[in-house]
Amino acid sequence: MTDTQPAKEVLTAAKAAPAKAAPAKASRAAKAAPAKASRAAKAAPAKAAPAKVPHAAKAAPAKVPHAAKAVPAEVLPRPDGLPRRRKAAIRKPTADEREEALADALEAELEAEEAATAVEPELPESLRERGARLSALEIARKIVDAAENKKAADIILLDVTELTSMTDYFVICSGGSERQLGAIADGIADRLRDEGVRPIGREGGSNSHWTLLDFGMVIVHIFAVPERDYYQLEKHWANAKTVLQVQ
Repeated sequence: MTDTQPAKEVLTAAKAAPAKAAPAKASRAAKAAPAKASRAAKAAPAKAAPAKVPHAAKAAPAKVPHAAKAVPAEVLPRPDGLPRRRKAAIRKPTADEREEALADALEAELEAEEAATAVEPELPESLRERGARLSALEIARKIVDAAENKKAADIILLDVTELTSMTDYFVICSGGSERQLGAIADGIADRLRDEGVRPIGREGGSNSHWTLLDFGMVIVHIFAVPERDYYQLEKHWANAKTVLQVQ
């Protein structure tokens, strides 16, 4: 038994040896697995990150130049020297202006009714003869005197005999209100009627901003101040001779 006991021990040790080596192999396999995984990970091609595509630039709308506003042609006086009316700027009137406009409208209606029913009396023969003897310059000077008596402003007498055959003289003056324009025109007509001269025609009235009296050889322009500054008849007839001027 003693001889066989070592043999058994040797056999037992030989059998036990592979059992001890197995864990070592398992450990090497376990270590090799991560290594293979790491090599596989390295060998796998890296996925390319998607390239950032820049946002498409928004096309800025082309600037279209504003259409040039049609500038109305400057309204100039007519060749015959008579003013043309222009459209007044649109503005909301005040209460006082509305009342004044209403009063002027009522007065204009009354004047129109009186003019429709009234008949211009015939001038006596003596007055007609006196008027016929007056020269164009004498009539123009009497018109200036009458306008001055009615407080007309900036009176000017122009000699246009060499510039037009329509008339010989222009008398231009200004009034501060519509009522004053009418008063100046009435004062001139009354003064000349006393001298035997009657106007051929009369244009304008309340709210018209200008009044015209035509005496044939003399034409009278009575303007509101803004309208006179706008039409500027003196500049239009700049070549006319200034006979006199009353400020």
